[in-house]
Amino acid sequence: MAKNYAALAHSVVDALGGAENIAAVTHCMTRLRFVVKDETRIDAPTLKSVSGVMGVVRNDNQCQVIIGNTVSQAFREVVSLLPQDMQPVEVQTKQKLTLRRIGAGILDALIGTMSPLIPAIIGGSMVKLLAMVLEMSGALPKGSSTLTILTVIGDGAFFFLPLMVAASAAVKFKTNMSLAIAIAGVLVHPSFVDLMAKAAQGEHVEFALIPVTAVKYTYTVIPALVMTWCLSYIERWVDRITPAVTKNFLKPMLIVLIAAPLAIVLIGPLGIWIGSAISALVYTIHGYLGWLSVAIMGALWPLLVMTGMHRVFTPTIIQTIAETGKEGMVMPSEIGANLSLGGSSLAVAWKTKNPELRQTAMAAAASAILAGISEPALYGVAVRLKRPLIASLISGFICGAVAGIAGLASHSMAAPGLFTSVQFFDPANPMSIVWVFGVMALAVVLSFVLTLLLGFEDIPVETENKPQAAEPVTVKEARA
Repeated sequence: MAKNYAALAHSVVDALGGAENIAAVTHCMTRLRFVVKDETRIDAPTLKSVSGVMGVVRNDNQCQVIIGNTVSQAFREVVSLLPQDMQPVEVQTKQKLTLRRIGAGILDALIGTMSPLIPAIIGGSMVKLLAMVLEMSGALPKGSSTLTILTVIGDGAFFFLPLMVAASAAVKFKTNMSLAIAIAGVLVHPSFVDLMAKAAQGEHVEFALIPVTAVKYTYTVIPALVMTWCLSYIERWVDRITPAVTKNFLKPMLIVLIAAPLAIVLIGPLGIWIGSAISALVYTIHGYLGWLSVAIMGALWPLLVMTGMHRVFTPTIIQTIAETGKEGMVMPSEIGANLSLGGSSLAVAWKTKNPELRQTAMAAAASAILAGISEPALYGVAVRLKRPLIASLISGFICGAVAGIAGLASHSMAAPGLFTSVQFFDPANPMSIVWVFGVMALAVVLSFVLTLLLGFEDIPVETENKPQAAEPVTVKEARA
């Protein structure tokens, strides 16, 4: 049954307190992401009950509404209900600074910045995989111009990732986007890249007598993110000290002259160190626990997706693949996690007596198994029925263990599913693709069987009330 996105958008906006209560809205692969002016006006029970809404995640004045793979259609309808000149409005009162709020703020900044970039990252990854397959199959000879161009197309989103991060972070931190992009552009400028290459070989490089650390900024996230956050404060300070008559030329010049050298000398290297420290921590755990760390991640992944914290690993994955050519902890764990949710949804579709739930479960299963997009299965089926979620977590742990023991690693970043399985193929180990398909099959079958064994309380079929009915109609629940 096709969704009525206009009606869905109206219901969602009304439950959020009306269009006047919405300060900003964007969307990622499956979620509408709202910033509201007054969180007390959100009618959470009504919002969760809206037909077409799979789940709701709230954090202070932010509200994420899970729609599924067709979120872009809902987004268009929501935008049509909002004022064209809508701008984010600062409405939060000053709150006490605590470690919890600092941590939540860092996570919010990272997730809020990276989420809009995921489509470009996935698109680039898939084009790079296509180029790799065409080269390995002999369809395109190594060194051909077509292969080179395909590789460049796939690599563009990663090479210029700092610019994309700066643009997205500028929206998040409410600072000038063009200035943020211009300053990030310095970090990936060919002349600066060459200068950093010379510095890495031992040549002394300095700016105004200050030594410059040799850093490669392409493929990085944290430096541009931290730089744009600092830019938001630099811009406000410069705006206060510049006379009104000179703002058109003096303000942007001062901002660039302050922010760009600061990024080169301090913020950039600091960002790289932070990113490297996070990566080192994650993969030190992997080094100590081995396959067990992949198994644990496989079980935890659906829970991380529920909170939105799975996006925290995006910079780590990108940086690890850029440095080593592969990532062997987070991405392999997603194979079992994603396809287990798909297998559980298939079991629900097979067992349920509710036609609407069956349709939802079938669509969710196809999304998770084929494309690796698991949120429709997670929110549309597993969380609603609870026991399928437990079956998925158990299956994710077991399949993660198998993937870890097999030593699977991803050479690109795309949600693991049947269509993207080639990212785990290691040309030096042809058996790797056999292990990938084995883990995928195990995830679907194991979660399917576990869901049937654990059972679930089926959702009763809703019966329309007759005008003359004096008593409510009793619907017998089907049991698994």
